[in-house]
Amino acid sequence: MYWRYLPLIPIAIAHLLLSLRESQTLPPPGKLIDLGGYKIHLLVKGEGDTTVVLDHSLGGIEGYFLIDAIAAKTRVCIYDRPGYGWSEPSPKARCSADIVQELDLLLTKAGIEPPYILVGDSFGSYNVRLYAHQHPEKVQGIVLTDGLHESGMLNLPPAVVAVKYLFISGFMMSAFGSVLGIVRFLGILGVLEMIKPEIRKFSPEQRQAVKRSFYRHRHWITMARELINLNKSSRQVKVADNFADLPIISIESQTFFKSSIFTLPFPLKAIDRLRDKMHHHLGLLSKNLTHIPASNSSHFVWTDEPEIIVAAIAQLLNNS
Repeated sequence: MYWRYLPLIPIAIAHLLLSLRESQTLPPPGKLIDLGGYKIHLLVKGEGDTTVVLDHSLGGIEGYFLIDAIAAKTRVCIYDRPGYGWSEPSPKARCSADIVQELDLLLTKAGIEPPYILVGDSFGSYNVRLYAHQHPEKVQGIVLTDGLHESGMLNLPPAVVAVKYLFISGFMMSAFGSVLGIVRFLGILGVLEMIKPEIRKFSPEQRQAVKRSFYRHRHWITMARELINLNKSSRQVKVADNFADLPIISIESQTFFKSSIFTLPFPLKAIDRLRDKMHHHLGLLSKNLTHIPASNSSHFVWTDEPEIIVAAIAQLLNNS
């Protein structure tokens, strides 16, 4: 029966050869820093007394879309969490406690001195909250981009739980598809631009840095690991619930998913009710919290209205 899979072998080999060639012709734009057996990619741009540190969404490396605009205002660091982009996988659990430990070690080894403005997109909001709780002396302010909150994530309605497991299974299938080169082929065809036409506003070089990660099976496996550990991260971040008067800006999207043919299977109203609940609880994190609506955005504000994130960072810089 295994003979049926023989035609896939040359496809997989061709994809492997393309990946090897790409790794030689497209070196990492930043530095690879050894955290003790695995290396993490860190890219730094711009100059300023305050450093913006961006932690990506689940599966995202959207900082490549944002870094140039932020660097025009101050120094900015983006890093690929282990398993994404140019970073090697980590043997540690893909939960917020371990991610925060890795991030602080990374910044220390790279010599990136505080103060920091932390930007957390989606799942990254967990990580920056926990970082600010553990290292309050290093943090000048926080931007949460359509952030998550444990009050909602630990009490998902059944329909949303089903979506969660649908995504996990989809990530594992995509890992298999990336080994065979299918994901790369779809990327070359411009399928990502069809699903998210908003990314066409970014340069081909910026898009390629993001798409390159999606072509690798470890990207999808890491997404699955982070999502499987999401409840663990939700419990870990519970302690980060009171920041006194720390300046925080919470950017809130209009809807989680924009209605389209790609979102027909999803319970959009239930997901938006969950998002509204999380935004309410995020608003209680600090006495100095500002809500900013992203009225034309889905959950993916960094592609829909990236200028709002940049403006929020500028606001914190101006108020410092």
